[in-house]
Amino acid sequence: MSELTHLSLSRPADGVAVLTLDNPDQRNAMSDQMTASWVQAVDELAADRSLRAVVVTGSGSAFCSGGNTSWIASEPDATVDHLRTRMIAFYRAWLSIRKLEVPTIAAINGPAIGAGLCLALACDLRYAAGGAKMGVPFVKLGMHPGMGATFLLPNAVGEAHARDLLLTGRVVDADEALRLGLVSRVIEPASFLDEVLATAEGIAHTAPIPSKLTKLALADGGHADFESCLQWEAMAQPITLATADLQEGIRAAQEKRPAVFTGQ
Repeated sequence: MSELTHLSLSRPADGVAVLTLDNPDQRNAMSDQMTASWVQAVDELAADRSLRAVVVTGSGSAFCSGGNTSWIASEPDATVDHLRTRMIAFYRAWLSIRKLEVPTIAAINGPAIGAGLCLALACDLRYAAGGAKMGVPFVKLGMHPGMGATFLLPNAVGEAHARDLLLTGRVVDADEALRLGLVSRVIEPASFLDEVLATAEGIAHTAPIPSKLTKLALADGGHADFESCLQWEAMAQPITLATADLQEGIRAAQEKRPAVFTGQ
């Protein structure tokens, strides 16, 4: 893999990868170089059969301040069609993390604003460090929301809270984000990354086939109706019952030891 710019990829434990947005002087704004590196790194992870969990975080004091506003405003005379082509490519690049089959965790270490919050919303789980700020202030900048905000945010917090956040553009702190359901946990900054990585390692030690199928079952708000849920589970659960990992999981429970799953 060629060198990444404004992004780092590390593997702190078996099956766990960490993507760190690394442009702290710009509060990890999504530069052209970072965007290209992101696509390259996600493509590499998508091809890694040993991967079990991915953590996304930011370097320095911010998670991600969103799109580069100077880039967004750089073509005042551009046509709508040109700008549309440019923006949808940007969206697809960053939202490519949704194609990963393994659970993804946004470790929101600091402000996650605009497209930066949408990146976190594209992950399966979101944990915030105490004091982190989050918001989607698109309307305050004179633009319509982008990066999937009008889909991802209602899916995470419900329609009423999404309307509040999108129409006012207000920023919330980590504690309010927890109350809204925007994040699942708030963790003290001193132990934040260690605790998130411990969670990722725990996920990495679960059986990978049911983990992937469960992620698929829950995608985009889950099943359309109850019968669809039952039909899916009546197919997906037997798939996992036919695996060697199921036999290992039962044996490990009986023998009161940690299971060692191989994805078989």
